[in-house]
Parts: sequence; C-alpha cells; structure tokens
Amino acid sequence: MQLDSEALKQLRELASQAALAAGHHIADSSQQELAVMHKEGGDSLASQVVTEVDQQAQDRILEILQPSFETYDLALLTEESADDGSRLEKDYFWCIDPLDGTLPFTQGIPGYGVSIALVRREGEPVIGVIYDPVTQRLFSAISENGIQLNGKPWNPAKADATDASDLRFCCDCTFATDPQREEWTAEMGQFAKRHGYASARIHIGGGAVLIACHALEHPPAIYYKRPKARLGGGAYWDFAATACLFKEAGAHVSDFSGKRLELNQPGGTFMNHCGVCYSTDAELAQALIEGR
Repeated sequence: MQLDSEALKQLRELASQAALAAGHHIADSSQQELAVMHKEGGDSLASQVVTEVDQQAQDRILEILQPSFETYDLALLTEESADDGSRLEKDYFWCIDPLDGTLPFTQGIPGYGVSIALVRREGEPVIGVIYDPVTQRLFSAISENGIQLNGKPWNPAKADATDASDLRFCCDCTFATDPQREEWTAEMGQFAKRHGYASARIHIGGGAVLIACHALEHPPAIYYKRPKARLGGGAYWDFAATACLFKEAGAHVSDFSGKRLELNQPGGTFMNHCGVCYSTDAELAQALIEGR
C-alpha cells in the first residue's frame, strides 16, 4: 500500500497532536519529583535510564494514534514496548520515542523531547515530528513536502563556509562522559582547521533528537556517531524523525560509511553496527566519513 499525499498530511497532523499531548505532560511532570529506574539497554547510562513519565507520554501518544493503526494498517515500534516484529511485515510503521533525552530530563536540563516518525518498511522515513517541551517548538516534515515549525513553513538557514569562523560539532549527552572525549575533541579541532575553519566549537546537548535539530539550526554543523562493537549508538526511534527533517532541508544524513541510513533491519534496533552522520554540508560529511 502506498500512502498518498492527503493521507500523509492527515497522519502528520495526528502525530503533531500526539507529540503535543505527550510534550505537555512531560512539561507538567518536569516540576514533580521523579522516580528514576533502569532498564536493559546500550552501554551508556543515557540508554538505560527510564521514568514513569516515559510510559505515560507513550500512553498519550498511542491513544491519539490508535485510529490510524486500523485505518492505514500501520505497525508500531516504540522505545517503551517490546519490538513485536510487525514493522518488518506491514508497509509502514510508527517509530516513537515518547521521551528522548530521559537522562537530562531527570537532571532538569533542557535537551529532551518527543519524537514520532512514520517509516516505510524499506527503512525510509516519510513523516517526522519532534516537539521540544522546553522551548515549545514543534518541528514536522513530510517527505518531498518540506518542513514546518509550529505549523508554518520553515527553511533552515544555510551557512557559507567563508562566513563562519568555527565548525560546530554537536554531541549528545553521552559525549560528556565518554572515555575518548579528549581524543575525539582533538580530532574535531584538527578536522575543522583542515577544512578552513579557525576552530571546532563543541556543543554538548541532551538527547539525540534535539541535538540533531540543533545542528540543523546552527550551520555549519555536524552530528555523528561512529560504529562500535558494543550495543548502543542510538536506536531507530532516535533518528527516524530527524532523518526526515534533514532530508527535507537538503542536508546530509547517512550511516557512517556514507550509505543510506537503514531504519528497519531485522535482528534489533540499535545503530552501533553502522553509526550515523548528520551534517548541514554534504562535502564536510563526506570528508569526515573518508577521514580527510
């Protein structure tokens, strides 16, 4: 089944309503005392921390999206529920992170948000919706139909390398405690200088979703995760919505070998085997991938 443009617009509206409902609950809950728990996940604390707000936000999202499952025969993949494999059988699936950046959320630090994407079985996102409860900004995109910010058309700024003295490297909160932080910071600085910038500006944010949005809004900028042996490196729900935004912005998104970012493979949801590379400049992304 191929969803037409009208169906995609209706589903984006539904996802936007769901993201706002979850985001408002998250904002209300941020003022309350939280019970922090741990779950099985990747190799970082950020991938293991969970609160009851994560589940409550998911419940609000699914309540609003519920009619779409039967109407459009959609599957579901969401962080707070087990992967039932239906994403590999149906033509499209909702890919949801009800509270990306749970760790900064528990610390009272901005950088957490709601991420909802609609992804084709082939692993291509066709809708991306992101809500930041702190700034109250709602990003949404439909494949080949542009991006909206709070319901109005939005075109991210473009940066001319000759006008920018610094190259921004955007890192999620796991970078702050990474044992290779010092080594990678030096590499970023060297890369920036090789490509004509005075220095690398390192920006450490919260979760993967909003740090990718930050990169898109502050060109020239790069956000990447190298492949690694251990589980982690984010999951499909960390990248599906922002991948849609980057593509609609004409920016670069791929895995760390430069191939299409595959967002629906059997055998698990982690991205550590391939890594990710987001950049506001395709040439910079290619140079980074090739080690130039």
